[in-house]
Parts: sequence; C-alpha cells; structure tokens
Amino acid sequence: MLDIEKMMGDDPEGRLAALPEWTEEVARKLAEKEGIALTEEHWEVIRLLRNHYRLRGNDLSGTRLLNALEEPFGARGGKKHLYELFPGGPINQGSRLAGVPPPPYSRDTSFGSVA
Repeated sequence: MLDIEKMMGDDPEGRLAALPEWTEEVARKLAEKEGIALTEEHWEVIRLLRNHYRLRGNDLSGTRLLNALEEPFGARGGKKHLYELFPGGPINQGSRLAGVPPPPYSRDTSFGSVA
C-alpha cells in the first residue's frame, strides 16, 4: 500500500512540492474559501479521492478518475451531479480539497467548471 503522506514527485505545474498536512478541518477551510459548504456527498467524493490515491497513487488519467467517481454517483445524477457538488471540477477542486494531487494532465479546462 502506498503511503499518502510520503508519495509525491515533482509536479510539472508546480502545484505541490510535497503533500501538505491534511485534516478534515483543512478541507473545511479550503472549501469555505471556495464558497462550498461541505455536505456528506462532498465528503464521500473527498474520501474516494483520498482512498484512491492512498491505494493506487496517481495512476489514472483525469477522465478515467472522473468516470470512476461517476460510478457511485450514477443514480444521483452522475457527472452532472459531481460538477454541481464541485463547480471548480470534481477532479481539480475535489483533489485540492482532498489534499491530493490531481492526475497528470488533468489541469485541462474540461475538468474545471461547467459554468
């Protein structure tokens, strides 16, 4: 199993030199700054992102990770619902709030806002 606190190489876009210390309080404060009141559904996505990174690292593309997130949310509206939860993008904004780096090359604007 990968150690989420120790994993992190150089990010080509300079977003993270190392994984920051993360707590649920850190996520709440980040979300508040971004205008999001975290609900249980937000926490579900955050936990899925953290668990994925803990188990597999950054091995998926942004598209594949979004598709994997969509699976448990299919009955609740799928991708559309995920973008309603995270208007800045369930991959980019969700990863930021989860304290993990987004998958490589997911900085693409198609992973951003639907607005």
